[in-house]
Amino acid sequence: MISIRFIAADGSEQTLRATPDQSLMKAAVDANITGIEADCGGTLTCATCHVMIGAPWAEQLPPPSRDEADMLDFAASPVQPSSRLSCQVLLKPELDGMVVHLPASQH
Repeated sequence: MISIRFIAADGSEQTLRATPDQSLMKAAVDANITGIEADCGGTLTCATCHVMIGAPWAEQLPPPSRDEADMLDFAASPVQPSSRLSCQVLLKPELDGMVVHLPASQH
């Protein structure tokens, strides 16, 4: 199992334990994490699963694809260097303990 800590814009925290090889978005939606809307269900056609991945985990992820980078242009909250669409982050054991910051709004 992989432990992931979500920190909302207001500082509140939620933690989940997820199985590897699923998307961060799917794990968050299944755990009812507040702040990830995922309107498109993970098809990379919206930006409502925008998150910011904390260090050092952001550096462990492959770079965003061109499609992901383009879709981040539509994020409701300002994009940061560590911004990702959670539907594109595949959970792996080495991400155990990952900290994920949620934007103030997805819409």
